[in-house]
Amino acid sequence: MIDPVSRHLHRNAGGHGPLMLMYHAVLSGSARPTWPWAVSMRQFRAQLDFLAAEGYATPTMGELAAAPAGAWPGRTAVITFDDGYVDNLAAFEELKKRGMRASWFIVTGSIGSAPAWPADGRPPGRLLNADELRAMQASGMEIGSHTVSHVRLPSVDDARLMQELADSRAALEDLLGSAVGSFAYPYGAWDARCTEAVRAAGYAAACTTRTGWALRDGSPFQLRRLTVFNADTRGSFARKLYFGSHDVRWRDLAGYALRRLRHA
Repeated sequence: MIDPVSRHLHRNAGGHGPLMLMYHAVLSGSARPTWPWAVSMRQFRAQLDFLAAEGYATPTMGELAAAPAGAWPGRTAVITFDDGYVDNLAAFEELKKRGMRASWFIVTGSIGSAPAWPADGRPPGRLLNADELRAMQASGMEIGSHTVSHVRLPSVDDARLMQELADSRAALEDLLGSAVGSFAYPYGAWDARCTEAVRAAGYAAACTTRTGWALRDGSPFQLRRLTVFNADTRGSFARKLYFGSHDVRWRDLAGYALRRLRHA
């Protein structure tokens, strides 16, 4: 159940433009995962059901970026997954059952194997393999790039930057047999040099981890996303959709209300 305050706030959601949601791992069962960037399958199903019940359209990121201004009126939430963990297969099935779509950003240097970049408490296991990615694409999901090795792009030189971008795109296009135009910055780390390199490498759009409405910055290479965390309740999820922000704790809302009163 969603608390009455969150339910009331969400009644006015959707008026500021599309949102993008960022997931990583979706773990089986109902227990709260220990990794902040993982959600339980119970959480995930409840969140999808809420989006469906509240009338959210769920285009891919590529579709959102390619559409003219105002093409997605009303409630729109692009669902994205970073890295490409094998547990995402179950999430894919839940999306497919509901007729919903999502975008996956894959680290190509670890396709079908354990992640090669440093661990930070993430769940164990491999990434999605080539056959799984092809099956997901055939079902209407978007497959995009997350570099070759999950490196922080602002920290590498120009040659390495272009190699991470171009080689990952080429690998995915060879695997999928179709063009790849969407990209996500690893760790959400980017700067002006990175956005220009993404454009030069042939991508049409890229997303960050900055919070806010997806199209707020007016650039297809700086799309904003809201992270879905392990601690998100149904109420906090609804409030994120309304405010377009992570700052939706009760004390945050109390501060917001106080500021409104002072300026009334």
